[in-house]
Amino acid sequence: MSEQNYFVHESAYADQPCEIGAGTKIWHFSHVQTGAKIGERCILGQNVNVANDVVIGNNVKIQNNVSVYTGVELEDDVFCGPSCVFTNVINPRSQINRHSQYLRTLVKRGATLGANSTIVCGATVGRYAFIGAGAVVRGDVPDYALMLGVPAARKAWMSRHGHRLVNKDAEGNYICPESGWRYREVEPELLRCIDWPEDEALKPAG
Repeated sequence: MSEQNYFVHESAYADQPCEIGAGTKIWHFSHVQTGAKIGERCILGQNVNVANDVVIGNNVKIQNNVSVYTGVELEDDVFCGPSCVFTNVINPRSQINRHSQYLRTLVKRGATLGANSTIVCGATVGRYAFIGAGAVVRGDVPDYALMLGVPAARKAWMSRHGHRLVNKDAEGNYICPESGWRYREVEPELLRCIDWPEDEALKPAG
């Protein structure tokens, strides 16, 4: 970080050493702790806390009042809505030190976490999954799943462009209303986009 090609607001803190990628913006009253790694072109809104050794990919957007605790990893293009909640211990007690029992939580590329949603530690949220506002996720989430409720359950599938998949073509493929890309449930609880490689990032519609 010898050349500062990112922005940290004067009211925010970035403890050293940490890594912050080019083009990233860290706004009012936020705090990046020692050992955190933040990628390029990220936006951290007001009052965001990134704990020690957290890993955040590129183009991640974290809205106001979110704490990303040790043990959480956010891949590229993740969106964290306002006041969404992460945990890192399954059974916290103030009198008992459980720092050695932190569980890993992984949010995969392109996933959206709605406002006030909760991701209980140990879960993996799949690529382009969409966690509805206020939902409580207690286990792994499939790619493209729309998760709603307490506890969260899959209610539908979502496209990479963020649309609920409802309409199907003559071959039974779901069609994204924005991009026209086709999605197929290749096996139970496993959806795949058949118009763009799964291991490549999203390209703009059209």
